[in-house]
Amino acid sequence: MTFDIAIIGGGIAGASLAWSLGVRSGGRLNVALVEMEPAPGYHTTGRSAAFWVESYGGPGIVPLSQASRAFFDAPPPGFADRPLLHARDAVMLAPPDDAEIHGGALAAMAAEFDRGGVAYTSVDAAWLAASPLAGLLRPEWLTAGLLQADCFDIDVAALHQGFLRGPPGWKPTLVTDAEVTAMARAGDAWQLTTRAGPISAATVVNAAGAWADGVAGLAGARPRGLMPLRRTMAVLAIDPPPPADLPITMDAGERFYLKPDAGRLWLSPHDETPDVAHDVRPDEMDLALVIDRFEHATRTRVRRLEASWAGLRTFAPDRLPVFGWDGEVDGLFWCAGQGGFGIQTAPAAGDLCAALLLGEAPAVAATPYRATRAALRV
Repeated sequence: MTFDIAIIGGGIAGASLAWSLGVRSGGRLNVALVEMEPAPGYHTTGRSAAFWVESYGGPGIVPLSQASRAFFDAPPPGFADRPLLHARDAVMLAPPDDAEIHGGALAAMAAEFDRGGVAYTSVDAAWLAASPLAGLLRPEWLTAGLLQADCFDIDVAALHQGFLRGPPGWKPTLVTDAEVTAMARAGDAWQLTTRAGPISAATVVNAAGAWADGVAGLAGARPRGLMPLRRTMAVLAIDPPPPADLPITMDAGERFYLKPDAGRLWLSPHDETPDVAHDVRPDEMDLALVIDRFEHATRTRVRRLEASWAGLRTFAPDRLPVFGWDGEVDGLFWCAGQGGFGIQTAPAAGDLCAALLLGEAPAVAATPYRATRAALRV
């Protein structure tokens, strides 16, 4: 199996990059998506809370989110058979102990929005009392908040499958059950040893998510200090059920967030527990903690825990993605460190990395994310 470019990782990062390479090259490249699982998207991509909130990730990520918006609003013809976005407000609430959290968590969040140029509206107790949140939360949680009205649920499955199909007339070669166990540079090409057989490619892209620093080690490259952080999600049946128009709701103190889904409530403790790359599972203590927090904040009754899962959100030390040529190892390119914002930034991030790979001008400034800046820190 010989390719121009082998992308290690078939999640949203690798799939969006492959799609963008097909578009920018006019279909002239032979690209492989090398996925260690039987199907792509098994890990972080398939376990996302799946929403687009412009402010998510902070000011350094906002340009990628903003640049991705047009793609979500109007995907290319044939990309998906249904809309990728469904409108849903997002509200950041002042917790009852807000003054004790870093001098005011809601004010700190508003300042961060201002730095990122994010549009929002401050809302008061009267507005919150008239919102769908009034039937869910106790009065002490309904004193002040920040409303982002231009937010959405994302159809992650449709997005990922659209990227995997490739643009019209071209698609990447998907190689599954192909964990990479060794890499060696021979002349102008990489030789990859995988469970699915050997793969040869002039360029290798490290889009392996939580496994990215391990892949770098196989290539003889320095790690970037990428840290997988566990994030837990619980799916609750509550009485009464959450209203369908309930906004994405976040505690500004970052102790929980929630959203409705098909009559159930998705609830996360907003945890970021350092972990290692593996098929992560939720911790029982994290689940108990967030349900307890919810019960102290809510008017409703938790009937049962219907499902739970955990995913790994992988960050570089500065919490910005790592995009670009390695700078020290020939033919190695990084597309990693997308944290929890990889899905909502995938269209712009994929295009940015494709442009860098092909020596073209990206639509979003690459400097903040260049892999070489991470190499200098480690």
